Amino acid sequence: MTSPTPRTALVTGSLQGIGLAIAAAMAGAGARIAVHGLGTPQQADDAVAAMRAAGAPDARFFAGDMRDPAAIDALMDAVAAWGGVDILVNNAGIQQTASLADVKRETWHAIIAVNLSAAFHTMRRALPAMAARGYGRVINIASAHGLVASVDKAPYVAAKHGLIGLSKVAALEYAQAGTRESGGVTVNCICPGFTETPLIEPQIAARAQQVGGDRDAGIASLLAEKQPSRRLSSPDEIGALAAFLASEAAHNITGTAISIDGGWTAQ
Repeated sequence: MTSPTPRTALVTGSLQGIGLAIAAAMAGAGARIAVHGLGTPQQADDAVAAMRAAGAPDARFFAGDMRDPAAIDALMDAVAAWGGVDILVNNAGIQQTASLADVKRETWHAIIAVNLSAAFHTMRRALPAMAARGYGRVINIASAHGLVASVDKAPYVAAKHGLIGLSKVAALEYAQAGTRESGGVTVNCICPGFTETPLIEPQIAARAQQVGGDRDAGIASLLAEKQPSRRLSSPDEIGALAAFLASEAAHNITGTAISIDGGWTAQ
């Protein structure tokens, strides 16, 4: 991520989990960090402090409800006034499990809004300015569920499949922007499998209850169905890949959906 001036990275949903780890990795590579999320003022302050401790030359918290296009526009305006978005990481996400017949209409709309539509709204604002500068990175955090399906996750699977398709279109439209020397403009997805974050805690708890209340046994049971490695990924591992994709060395990696899933989608 070498540059005469620090790059600015906006990481949505970066108060915890994968988003926080990605933001820290970007900070460690020298980027200014626009922290974002829905949380308490203390959580926001803690995340900003963590970015500075990780090496960010500057960090600031930006609010914005990713279900609301007007709030997203306000977020993008605020970050633009702070210096503009060089690296956009669409990480904010929500999930709720229910059978197709039982999914409530409002649940469908919320999951599609946060996991798919929000990325459209941020990308359409960020990409033209990236192309004008000759450098830009969009990294969309999809999922193994962007490549394969599971029962009881219709809205989430639909959103993540859509996010990968959206990313491919954007990658093609901006493939010729910039040069190897400037870094070019790339759009990629990272597709994590089971990763140790708060998002999967309800699934772990439910599975643990089925196997006598043992959390470790619940994790083992959950992973046995999907993830051949039988190992959870760490958010820091997702962050390391994101930091590489943001580097100039990754100028020709675009339109991809890179799995970190212990072999899940290879089956």
